Amino acid sequence: MVSVTRRAALVIAAAAFAAPLVGAVPALAAPVPVAEPAPGQPGQSQPPPEDVIFVEVTPSTVEPGFLVGIRASCRDNSVPATVVSDAFGRVQVQPQRGLLTASPMVRERTRPGNYRVKLECPGGQTASTMLQVVNRVAPSRGPATGFGGTAGGGRLGGLLVPMGLALTLAGAAVGVVAARRPRPVRGAARR
Repeated sequence: MVSVTRRAALVIAAAAFAAPLVGAVPALAAPVPVAEPAPGQPGQSQPPPEDVIFVEVTPSTVEPGFLVGIRASCRDNSVPATVVSDAFGRVQVQPQRGLLTASPMVRERTRPGNYRVKLECPGGQTASTMLQVVNRVAPSRGPATGFGGTAGGGRLGGLLVPMGLALTLAGAAVGVVAARRPRPVRGAARR
């Protein structure tokens, strides 16, 4: 067995804690060059090209009475356009940050099913997508898993806490007795 002095132990502990910090200093000292994404790559926000005409509905699946977000694009996104659907009626999409946007509410009485969402641009262009309306679903109570032994008031449910406390106290008593027990001294002569 190797004997380590207190001073050696402190030096080893200090080195163990300081090593990650010393290694991080050069990384923090100089700025790291970051490559810019090339035009057209994901990660770079660009306005849509002039000839792209589209309409998006977010979320694409919704319950009656909830809002949906509409993002659309016509050839001229500085002029409002119209979006029509049987799910929410006729809505005007307004110019915002280079796109046309709106947030209509799906009517409360809309039946479950797939509904067409049609964009009508001022220049006569159109685009469409689908919106799915689903029934309202009441959340379930969830599965009866986990710490359910005490929840049901079963046979052992009332005994778990008292038994745990008794085992903890018994362990503490054994620890106290073991700590107070006299220990033989090494190197002492036996009588």
